[in-house]
Amino acid sequence: MRVFRGHSRPVPAPVALAVGNFDGVHLGHAELLRRLADAASRRALVPTVLSFEPHPREFFAPDAAPARLSTLREKLELLSEAGVEQTMICPFNAAFAALSADEFIEQVLVGALRVGHLIVGDDFRFGRGRTGDFALLQAAGQRHGFTVEAMGSVTVDGERVSSSGVRRALAAGDMERAARLLGRPYVIDGQVVHGQKLGRQIGFATANLRIKHNPLPMTGVFAVEVGGLGETPLPGVANLGMRPTVGGTRPLLEAHLFDFARDIYGAHISVRFVHKLRDEQRFPNFDALKAQIAADAAAARAFFKL
Repeated sequence: MRVFRGHSRPVPAPVALAVGNFDGVHLGHAELLRRLADAASRRALVPTVLSFEPHPREFFAPDAAPARLSTLREKLELLSEAGVEQTMICPFNAAFAALSADEFIEQVLVGALRVGHLIVGDDFRFGRGRTGDFALLQAAGQRHGFTVEAMGSVTVDGERVSSSGVRRALAAGDMERAARLLGRPYVIDGQVVHGQKLGRQIGFATANLRIKHNPLPMTGVFAVEVGGLGETPLPGVANLGMRPTVGGTRPLLEAHLFDFARDIYGAHISVRFVHKLRDEQRFPNFDALKAQIAADAAAARAFFKL
């Protein structure tokens, strides 16, 4: 997949375009991207996504911004897997936020992206003050020669699929519901880095991943499946959080793989959270933590029927 940073230069060829934050790339996004691929094929256009970095809510209200479900890299990987051939990432800064709805259409959609067909959610708003809407896009399409399609909500078990719904499920520890909304287990991926090696001292060596999600969408101890180390995912148990018992100061994901002894420092792995075992907590001493880690591993093994 080709990735363009900013909208200063036009893309090589006209596009079928979907616009959004695509945080988590859930089932609602998947349906939008399916329609995008279909429209691109029928119209001989390049299936393309326009997204933003940071999330607009992070720009306008950083202290109240929602937890990120996916890093930029994770989002781009998921978009590529869904058949997107190009993504334009526009830096959401003061200059971009100041674009009027008409300027956004003319400079970004028409000038940079050469849009031939546009698909948006039925609640899509854009431009300074969120004054742009579907009717304005339709009128602009008639002037500039592109077509516009609106997509309604996707529901699962009677619930509208949304990034906020996924966040609520994760925060509640309901991995199964989050997976239903996402269409797959929730995943965090990253490069394995060196840690304090405390787990190694007690027989529970862990693969440690530095976390870029801030704030975290969830914390706790989970039964997980780890991909990227072989043909099939490997079962394990993981802690995601601040590690209060050992004085942690930044988020860390620690995954212990069952019956696994390879050196994997530097490997890029994906951790799938399939079941929550308990909340993260502070223990009075290291011995109490050690006992709980053993209990967590036993509970995860039982979950996987190992």
